Amino acid sequence: MMRILVVEDERAIRDMIGFALKQAGLQCEESADAEHALASIVSNPPDLVLLDWMLPGMSGSDLIRRLRSDEITVGLPIIMLTARVEESDRIHGLELGADDYITKPFSPRELVARIKAVLRRTRELIDEKPIEHAGLSLDPVGHRVQTDGETLNLAPTEFRLLHFFMSNPDRVYSREQLLDRVWGRGVFVEERTVDVHIRRLRKALEDRAYDRFIQTVRGAGYRFSTDA
Repeated sequence: MMRILVVEDERAIRDMIGFALKQAGLQCEESADAEHALASIVSNPPDLVLLDWMLPGMSGSDLIRRLRSDEITVGLPIIMLTARVEESDRIHGLELGADDYITKPFSPRELVARIKAVLRRTRELIDEKPIEHAGLSLDPVGHRVQTDGETLNLAPTEFRLLHFFMSNPDRVYSREQLLDRVWGRGVFVEERTVDVHIRRLRKALEDRAYDRFIQTVRGAGYRFSTDA
């Protein structure tokens, strides 16, 4: 059974989420603050973290930064849950490394659907073979990207993007096509989200100048160029 850690300081919301998850056949674990959540994640990592933005003490944004900077938890799927509704807030949450972003109020059915979508995307790479190009190597099973022997920390969505690009080089994909292929059909994600994760992927690759492979094709989309 998939384990979901719910990090939320409001008891009523935790109870509502817990009930919805159990009804969906998911195991729910709870934490009322980021400090206890971090200790729980380190000792026994869950399959996904549902993380409230505003928390007492360490904020949800601080926690996600900690998780994304650690090699052990960089690949942990995270969905941010918050009352912030402005586009700038959504973009900021995604740029921090969230795999999805859900605003309050929300329906339990939508929440469960989006959790299952993120979990499904995370599991899809399990049988894939390693890929290598010009010193950049990607191991789907080990969720590891290396450049000249150095391991790069990529969040799950950036990892899936890079895997898709390296598996389909030199072809241009629109934002809509990337949403279908990387996020999956029927998910609740805006096309602007693609741009955010492309920026994060490029930033992760830029120290070794591998960001040059991820090219923008004006008016069309993006491609992974083997001639760069």
